[in-house]
This record gives sequence, C-alpha cells and structure tokens, in this order.
Amino acid sequence: MRYGIDLGGTKTEIAALTGDGTMVHRRRVPSAQGDYRATLETIAGLVETADRELGARGTVGIGIPGTVSPATGLVKNANSTWLIGHPLDRDLAARLGRPVRVANDADCFALSEAIDGAAAGATSVFGVILGTGVGGGLVHAGRLVAGPNAIAGEWGHNPLPAMRVFDGQDERPGPACYCGRTGCVETFLSGGGLVADHERHTGRRLGAEQIVAADLAGDADADAALARYADRLARALAVVVNIFDPETIVLGGGLSNVERLYRDVPALLARHCLTDRLVTKLVRNKHGDSSGVRGAAWLWPA
Repeated sequence: MRYGIDLGGTKTEIAALTGDGTMVHRRRVPSAQGDYRATLETIAGLVETADRELGARGTVGIGIPGTVSPATGLVKNANSTWLIGHPLDRDLAARLGRPVRVANDADCFALSEAIDGAAAGATSVFGVILGTGVGGGLVHAGRLVAGPNAIAGEWGHNPLPAMRVFDGQDERPGPACYCGRTGCVETFLSGGGLVADHERHTGRRLGAEQIVAADLAGDADADAALARYADRLARALAVVVNIFDPETIVLGGGLSNVERLYRDVPALLARHCLTDRLVTKLVRNKHGDSSGVRGAAWLWPA
C-alpha cells in the first residue's frame, strides 16, 4: 500500500493506492497554516487513520509547494512559508516510525501522469502546471528527474524566450516577478499573467475564466489575449523540448482546461524546435486535482 499526501496551503489530503493504482482511501482536512508542529501532527493523524482503517502500513510520499534542499536537508522555496528551514522528511519519519519521501508538488503531478495518467507508456514526460503559478516536473523511465540542486523542471523562473512586440507593445523587459527578476515565464503564463496581459491591451480587468468564456462567445479582445498566451506557451515549451526532448508534455492547473491550447500550441511549438518533424505530444492531464496526491504515492516505486 502506498500513501500519498498533498500538503497545500489551505488543505492537506491523503490518498492510498494499491499496487495497480486503485485508490482505496481518500481524506482531506484543513492545513495547519503557519504552524509547523501542527502540520506534522496533521499529517501523522492522516497516516495513522489510514493505517487503522485499511489494516495496513503504507509507504509515505508527500508533495509540497517547495522542495528539500540537497545541501541542507531543509525545506526551501515553499509558498507555505512555515515549512521553510525545517527537515520535514526527517521529522515525519521520526514521528511515524517509517521512511518518508518528499518532492515538489509539480514533480508529483508529472510523476502521476507519467505512471498511469495521460502520459502512461511514454519514456520521457514533462508535466506542466499552469495555474496561480507556473511549475514543471521531469520524468524519465518512470522516475522523477530531480537533479543535484532539486530544481529540475523549474521552467517558470526562466525568462520568456524570443520576446517580441504584440500590437505595438514590447514584451521586453517583461513584468516584475516576486523572485526578483523580470520577464519570467510565470509572469506571462500564470492565471494572473493572462489577466494582466488582457488588461494591458484592453484597459479592462477580467478574471482568467471570464477571458476564456469571452473568447468562446466570440470576443475579439479575449481571442487576441489567448492567441498571445498560446504563442508564449509555445516559445517557453520549446526550450524544454530542445533540451529534454520529451515524448509527451502534460498540462495541468486551471489553464490546462483551455481547449484551444491543444489545437494552437503544437504548430506554434514546432516553429521553435530544432527538428524537421516534431512528434512530441501535448495532452491534457487525466487525473485532474488527484494528480498531486497520486504522484506523491508513486514516489515509492514497487
């Protein structure tokens, strides 16, 4: 039995998977925001309840909005800031009396979709999160590629490549990013990035879902905003394809539900990749908001 835990800013969720990936237990509770010790107890309570109800002792994998530094063994780069600077995996292992594996939540998404999701059967997979933030994870031969710095797949804080002028507006140097840089991929391709771009070109502020709905209703400004978004997504993904050359790219997050991306991006992507024929597939995720917790469970291979 494998237990996966998705440790988010507002909710903490556990799921138990059998060897064939069948989910046999799932529970969600509020996260202990701002309290590290309470977070440990919340996770321990979920695991111990699963043990008791299933009559099993599962392996434990956890997806977090950050990562564990290979240099220090402490959590870094976490949106849930109360985790930063703590040895989460070691503290939980001591509390639960069993080993614990921790990975970035985008990595867990990618692993889930590579194992038994939309990219099942592909040797190399890039999983993309397009939501409040922009993240990514690399999987090769069913295993995460974490890298010696634990930042493999973190494409969201690279600069948007091949910046250009749209309707008289120059993309350069790009919007300011919270990381301290300007023009990061995340500032263009997050939900907030889409909203800000639409507002810059129209003077009207609509939410991301409103922009998508307006496009479907035939609004020309919304159509143009999503055309720019698709162009930028293709340019950003081309860097990944030229370096990693994945068989499949899986989109996740709220903007993965924009149907036109699967129509428009592949042809745009091919223009920027160093190949005469692009065979990389661009697909929508299969497991939706279950991917994170499922991928955390799959951190323990058979």
